[in-house]
Amino acid sequence: MFKLIKSEGIAHHSYFIGASGQAVVVDPRRDVEVYLRLAESKGLDITRIFETHRNEDYIIGSLELANDTGAEILHGGNLDFAYGTPASEGDKFTIGSVELEVLETPGHTLESISIALRDLGVSTDVQMIFTGDVIFAGETGRIDFFGIDRRPEMAGLLYDSIFNKILPLGDQAILCPAHGAGSVCGADIREQDYTTIGYEKKTNPQLNLSSKEEFINLKVNEDHYTPPYFQKMEDYNQNGAPIMGRLPHLKPMPAKILKEMKNKGTQILDVRKPTSYAGGHIPGSLNIWREGVAAFAGWFLNYHNPIILVDDHGYGLDQVRHSLVRLGFDNLHGFLTNGFPSWYLNAEKVETLTLWTVEQLQKHLFDDDLFLLDVRKINDWNNGYVEGAHHVYVGEIPENLSEMPSDSRVVVYCDSGYKSTIASSFLKENGFNDVISVLGGMNAWNKAGYPVVTD
Repeated sequence: MFKLIKSEGIAHHSYFIGASGQAVVVDPRRDVEVYLRLAESKGLDITRIFETHRNEDYIIGSLELANDTGAEILHGGNLDFAYGTPASEGDKFTIGSVELEVLETPGHTLESISIALRDLGVSTDVQMIFTGDVIFAGETGRIDFFGIDRRPEMAGLLYDSIFNKILPLGDQAILCPAHGAGSVCGADIREQDYTTIGYEKKTNPQLNLSSKEEFINLKVNEDHYTPPYFQKMEDYNQNGAPIMGRLPHLKPMPAKILKEMKNKGTQILDVRKPTSYAGGHIPGSLNIWREGVAAFAGWFLNYHNPIILVDDHGYGLDQVRHSLVRLGFDNLHGFLTNGFPSWYLNAEKVETLTLWTVEQLQKHLFDDDLFLLDVRKINDWNNGYVEGAHHVYVGEIPENLSEMPSDSRVVVYCDSGYKSTIASSFLKENGFNDVISVLGGMNAWNKAGYPVVTD
């Protein structure tokens, strides 16, 4: 059997392969119940775990899964891991008629490996290739983790891995990368779960450049965002993350107790929609809508102070718990009992966030005291922005606070109003008193027919 397991938010893909009573997992996530349930339901024993590389954007679940199953962990030998067994070019492992062969495919990282799968009961041709972050649907892996001076070297290694190791496996081979669309590990990954070597050869623009030199030049000049939590992930994924044993219990916190904890530096994460947060919220709370927690929490939360969750009712927070655990936030402490209504029903102080429509923004666009902030990705900014706007990507606001005048009216917009509310809540938390988020963002601005500036 074969199954793709998707982790939304970080767009992570892991894989479960079973045959003849045994199973192998490739790049497992940290909350490993899904693999254990699959194995149990199919009567399989998980015997091996493959890591395609030291992941940067989430905690690999290998140690967690091995703790439950006794499975052997295998990863590339060109990095000094504190756990597991190094695997080298040409190493082969079998479960029944299924053969898994290791290919060393550096470029994204030096220790990156790919796993070629053959069903020898059918053919000696490669059926699937698990490529980690080397190649994606419509994209290839980023090469910027070793500093700007080593980008040409890493780009050259990536080219050789793709063109000399992966593409020769044959057009029939199904490509199984470690990420899908939306991942920060690729600039423009297609929204496509499965692809093949043949299809990528025809449609992937980076595989159709005229030369290796052109490929290297393209990769060297790519711009990628690097969230601060990546450093924590790299440490955990090389030296071993703490084993949870089970998902953390979320403690219910009455409003009175939350108020006391707030005064001691507790991080309050409000996971409601932007309009709900704007209508009323706990002072000093950070707003990241529920589905955005996986993508943005690592930019703003720390790993020390307890994290308390707030929503409208105090239930349905399991998705948020999973997202935070995958990013290593073991300081997740609890949730506000009965949600935000319990806060104002106890007569605790409530703040609001001013929202503007694009019509209001257009009306006040040239006010003297207005500082307009665009928090979209740089590629979106380059495609057009509102006149007079300043650009800082939402995730980089914490390190660029000094660029924003705290004594001005700061008006924030993004694509639709979700990321602008993240930014606005963070600014308010850090002493910016006059902050406004624009409903609908650039999407609404364009639909209203207002002018856009392009450089």
